[in-house]
Amino acid sequence: MKILTSLFAAALLALAPHAGAGDPEARPLAEPEWLQGQLERDDLVVLDVRNALDGGGHDTYLEGHIPGAIHSDYLKAGWRTERQGVPAQLPDVASLERLIRELGISNDDHVVITAAGTDGLDFGSAARIYWTFKVLGHDRVSILNGGFRAWQEAGLPVATGGHERPRSDFAADFRPEMVGTTERLLEWRERGAQLVDNRPQAHYLGRGGHPAARAHGTIPGAKNVEEARLIVDESGRAVDSQRLQQLLAEAGVDPQREIVTFCNTGHWASVGWFALSEIAGHDDVLMYDGSMVEWSADAERPLQVERQGLARLIERFFN
Repeated sequence: MKILTSLFAAALLALAPHAGAGDPEARPLAEPEWLQGQLERDDLVVLDVRNALDGGGHDTYLEGHIPGAIHSDYLKAGWRTERQGVPAQLPDVASLERLIRELGISNDDHVVITAAGTDGLDFGSAARIYWTFKVLGHDRVSILNGGFRAWQEAGLPVATGGHERPRSDFAADFRPEMVGTTERLLEWRERGAQLVDNRPQAHYLGRGGHPAARAHGTIPGAKNVEEARLIVDESGRAVDSQRLQQLLAEAGVDPQREIVTFCNTGHWASVGWFALSEIAGHDDVLMYDGSMVEWSADAERPLQVERQGLARLIERFFN
């Protein structure tokens, strides 16, 4: 067992340079002190995405934010849309281009996405938008580790009122291969990909789920790595690669296989995708956008649920 654990650690740590090497601007996570030293740059945009998930929104932003930050409400601005009855999906490219242009973000800008810094649900707001920028071919993007809360706790200056940037001419370089569809999930699953369910354990076991889901449960064979465990003590700070290694080992996730993350509608799964792709540096990670709401919509697709009164799982088909 010790030998297997050591091999697992070596495999994951071999991937870690993706998150820590090279120009600090290219790093997925930015620290408050680093960001403070970059605020005068013309090509740096602090994108505050606080919203109702963290108890905030535009009014909260106006009351206090990182100097020069612009605000875009994750839930209201248009970062997600309904597609074929599945809520909170990736909008079409043209709509996202309009949104980003109106924010004044250009292709040359380095975007630092700032959530509130409360918990994993809140971190998901930043992770989902980070993933969206990557899907659009924009790699100069980071997440402020710990969010606005970490900025305040570091005693750094806070501005009030609003801030806007002139409209840009942002143009996407769409990467469709990054968007996990049901068809793509089935292809990956067929060739042996590991499925990782980032929902709370109760959802994973079928004891509850999204109200838009036709039935509860998980995709057969999936491992459960709750998004809340990918955040340090509800601080809004992502776990480091060593802690991530431990969590994956505990869940039985094999870092040598392709991985598909999913949740209910692609919010919590974006935290899982970020941890595996951007912190661990795993090259073969796909996020299933429609997740369990889309999967469960088809009565022919199997679900795995907990049998009442037993601690093991069984597969079933729902009518």
